[in-house]
Amino acid sequence: MKRFFKWVENRSEEKEIRTTFGTLAGKVGLLSNLLLFVMKLMIGLFSGSVSIIADAMNNLSDSASSVLTLIGFRIAAKPADKKHPYGHQRSEYITGMIISFIILFVGGQFLITSIKRILQPESLQTSSVMFVILILSIGIKVAQGYFYQETARHIKSKTLLASAKDSFNDVYTTLTVFVSAGIEHFTGWQIDGYTGVIIAIFILFSGAQMISGFINVLLGDRPNEEELKLITDHLDNQQLIIGYHDLLIHNYGPEKKFATVHIEIDDRWNLNRSHKVLTGIEKEFKNKLKINLVCHLDPIAVRSKEQQKVYKLVKELLNSYELNLQLHDFRLENKDDLPLIQFDVVVPENISLTNEQLLIGIEKDINQKIGSYAIELVFDRTYLLKK
Repeated sequence: MKRFFKWVENRSEEKEIRTTFGTLAGKVGLLSNLLLFVMKLMIGLFSGSVSIIADAMNNLSDSASSVLTLIGFRIAAKPADKKHPYGHQRSEYITGMIISFIILFVGGQFLITSIKRILQPESLQTSSVMFVILILSIGIKVAQGYFYQETARHIKSKTLLASAKDSFNDVYTTLTVFVSAGIEHFTGWQIDGYTGVIIAIFILFSGAQMISGFINVLLGDRPNEEELKLITDHLDNQQLIIGYHDLLIHNYGPEKKFATVHIEIDDRWNLNRSHKVLTGIEKEFKNKLKINLVCHLDPIAVRSKEQQKVYKLVKELLNSYELNLQLHDFRLENKDDLPLIQFDVVVPENISLTNEQLLIGIEKDINQKIGSYAIELVFDRTYLLKK
């Protein structure tokens, strides 16, 4: 498979590789699903099996999904324009959503047909040809699912991963049909309708899961732990910065990722040095991780003994609550009337206290235990970073 992928890449321009693989997967799926539909429909009509006909219609819906995959990758390949400055790659997710709804519709139709067969059972006309075709279709679906899966991993496509999952689900449904037909052939038990119900429920559940996954992506889901670790490792390896926080990642498609992060540096640096360091980090992310990163500058008064003292006291105060509260962006400004403390508090996901409740308690304790200060707090409840 790797050699095949390499061969395809060598015959494509770099900017078109993703579209080439997506189009190839769509064509393979379209041809193989149409072949399976024709074979299963023939034996389904011959045998009178509602579960086999349902399985055939499932393959027909997979053919429609393959057409949508072809269209989706073509649209996703369009460059950014005036109305869509971030490109069109999210159209892959929309395509996947449509495929999921088709799967739900087909599953619903199977369920109705299968219930009717339970109420009005009919004997099947089984044959050796029918069993051979069912076994052959299982093999084709396994190969199809594996091809989708490896292609999806190669180009990091959620749409093709969904197609791969659907293909492997089809293996289970056809295997169930095969077992059901075998039982009726040898025992005479009329379980075709019950098998159809099982298949329909399985398809409905799979479609609902796929819809949920695409909704999460379109709404803006959390990066997977592997991707997040890769990003934080690169930030942790920056030797010149003091720290970082408020990392946000925006996904506009598989190859369109944007991120923002606050970088803490020594406040004694001049503007040119600060710009050079942050630009270097942004270029590293662009070249190595393919992420468009924007760094926000946070100067830290590391040499101010007064600020470090108050910072330490405030940190100890927050730790005393045993709520795992973290702070960053700490500032101390000495004013004529009352010194001003500014900082952000990172609130863990499991804390039920509101921002107002936390604010009242922290302000009261700082003024009673540390000193009289004007206090400005910002509560951070984004849970991308755990530290």
